[in-house]
Amino acid sequence: MRKVFRITLGVVLVLIGLIGGLIPIFQGWMFGIPGLIILSEYFPPVKRLVDWGQAKWDAQKEKMKAAKMKPPV
Repeated sequence: MRKVFRITLGVVLVLIGLIGGLIPIFQGWMFGIPGLIILSEYFPPVKRLVDWGQAKWDAQKEKMKAAKMKPPV
């Protein structure tokens, strides 16, 4: 039951994130990213996508550290 709830929550958050991407005032990424993180626990393709995004984020932080810039939070 808990697994079904978490998968449903992840799908709903991703859908809200997609809708939020179409509405200029609504920030969709705030819902889409947590939805993908929840779904990555159950679906390997989503896990690869989240891992790819994390690797890109880490690489960008290293570039900024090398340039002695303050990374965004």
